[in-house]
Amino acid sequence: MRFPSETVPKWKDPKTGELEGLSYELNLCEAVATWEQVRNSTTVLTKEYIDALPNGWEDYAWRRINKGVLLNRCENRTLCMEKLSLVLPERPPLVPRQYGRCAVIGNSGDLLRTKFGDEIDGYEAVFRENGAPIQNYTEFVGSKSTFRLLNRGSAKALDKVAELYDKGKEVLIVKTTIHDIMNKMIREVPILNPVYLMLGASFGSAAKGTGLKALEFALSICDTVDMYGFTVDPGYKEWTRYFSESRQGHTPLQGRAYYQMMECLGLIKIHSPMRADPNRVVKWLPSRSSITAARIASEKLLRRVGAGSTNLLATCSIIKKQKGKNVDMSTLRRAAGEHHKYVKGTTMYPLEHNPGHGQLCTVTNKLIIRKLN
Repeated sequence: MRFPSETVPKWKDPKTGELEGLSYELNLCEAVATWEQVRNSTTVLTKEYIDALPNGWEDYAWRRINKGVLLNRCENRTLCMEKLSLVLPERPPLVPRQYGRCAVIGNSGDLLRTKFGDEIDGYEAVFRENGAPIQNYTEFVGSKSTFRLLNRGSAKALDKVAELYDKGKEVLIVKTTIHDIMNKMIREVPILNPVYLMLGASFGSAAKGTGLKALEFALSICDTVDMYGFTVDPGYKEWTRYFSESRQGHTPLQGRAYYQMMECLGLIKIHSPMRADPNRVVKWLPSRSSITAARIASEKLLRRVGAGSTNLLATCSIIKKQKGKNVDMSTLRRAAGEHHKYVKGTTMYPLEHNPGHGQLCTVTNKLIIRKLN
């Protein structure tokens, strides 16, 4: 993927201090296999997931969540549970295929050029980012908000971010880590919203920014995902916010190239006023059989765990027995129930930075098995 020469890069490598280049090599096999893994997984961190990991509380909780040596590597389970109790559900609160059509709303100033508000409100679920406001911008960004993805900076200022749209119905999803200061904010600020932590970095090195994490989360619980407010098209000179001045060095081109690749694969649909026909209709989408064939071929080439099998459970590198009750699918849409039957009631979690790109799977009424790579 190459951007035109007149594109002005803004992002600097934090290690070298050099501006990013204008071309990127993207591995289509990696993208297809990762896409399918995300679509079939839950991406909200749960107590079940940590308990199922080898040395979960002593290792994972200390290393990835609290970041505190004073917690003694979370050997003090009571202390760890106290720190995480507000944001750590026992089982996944959200499951694959729970929603149909979803929209992820970015913060680009391009949103002010097209009045997408009514269109955005027509989606079953709407995902927003950080402190992006709705009030005074509804004709451009809509009024509906189902989920809000927060980075660490926003999470530590919940009193300023959480405007409690729809009287607390907006679910707050925090990227990756929780700090004591955030825990304190949740306790002290009268927040009615549910708050969860997001699990993992499934898109790996391409996951730069809250936008791509919002997209990852949407893909894990929605059938189709549309994007608004992401300046992704080649040739843009500067990225701006619709509600404030842009910050220098924001929005790396690498993530923008990744969005375009995902649209080419039929995974998402991008709405942008920079295109000739912003209301165009994407008439082609790959069939489920084509997606399955592409996943199997990609996993074979990548030598992933369970490569070559049509059984989704073959991708599990760790399988453990569920301690909790079966998920009640009676109140969910039919597609979610069918998916639950398809994976035999298994809850699938992406394993972070796993060399084989396997999954941790919790199953019902089965012996605890650990598959060897």
